[in-house]
Amino acid sequence: MSNPEIIPPANSAQQLPPQHPNTVFRGPHGIRAGWRALIFLAIVGVLLTLVSIVVVIIANGKLGALNQLTPTGLALSEGSIFLLTAIPALIMSLIEHRKFSQYGLPLRNAFQQDFWTGSLVGFLAISGCLLAISLFRGFHITGLAIYGTTIFPAMAKWGLAFIVVGLAEEFSFRGYLQYTLTTGMSFWPSAVLLSALFGFAHASNPGESKAGLLSVFLFGLLFCLFLRRTGNLWWAVGFHAGWDWGQTFFYGVPDSGIVANNNLFNSGFSGPNWLTGGSVGPEASAFAPVTLLVVAIWFTRRYRENRYLARES
Repeated sequence: MSNPEIIPPANSAQQLPPQHPNTVFRGPHGIRAGWRALIFLAIVGVLLTLVSIVVVIIANGKLGALNQLTPTGLALSEGSIFLLTAIPALIMSLIEHRKFSQYGLPLRNAFQQDFWTGSLVGFLAISGCLLAISLFRGFHITGLAIYGTTIFPAMAKWGLAFIVVGLAEEFSFRGYLQYTLTTGMSFWPSAVLLSALFGFAHASNPGESKAGLLSVFLFGLLFCLFLRRTGNLWWAVGFHAGWDWGQTFFYGVPDSGIVANNNLFNSGFSGPNWLTGGSVGPEASAFAPVTLLVVAIWFTRRYRENRYLARES
């Protein structure tokens, strides 16, 4: 004799977790992307205000040394920028129940192959750009600026300083904000917006020009491409550091209108601004966008898969 089928009572059915109603502030996955970005920026603003007050009190108005483009001054200023964005991102990761590594800087990938490949390509890219300018007799190296035992310490100090620059600028514009805005408006619209802001942030540099700002915008898009295809910021950090190190220390040319101290070579420019970049340096040369395009084409052929994951959770 078969046993009759037992039907469980209705109230024993698995209960689904309660759903939060959609509002202007909250969506189906929690706080909406725009609000999360604003909360992040508010935390950045509070920390920046507090740090500024402390620095002014401690320095007693003597901040002139930090305005010079030296390895120490650059590392301190850019390191502060990195902390002022990394700490709020860490706070937001706790609020959002996400891992900090999702915002583009996983520690397991720190200074691994992507970083060093990006560094080498960045140095080769600025070298190629200057070579193209020199073929039109717009750039020449006149000799060494430093000698002997001062070369290797300067090389290392500038290298470390520009790694900090790469970390600070990449995470500030393509870390937490890129991740969060991508969850709200998809990747490339977010990339265009943040690259425009990246260019605007360089507008206050002395000697900057419209051509230079356009190149900064294009740099931002290229860095976003690196992020999109590799899934993290380490390739972009390496390229950023390699380009700036080559431009500022190795060749001794202006970097967004700023000339460094204690660089390796003395260099000079001659010719029209479209060729040399004028007071901005090679970033404003007509060959800079061409160089970035060549890098982008090579990169997309080598890295074919989109690995960047930014989704609501």
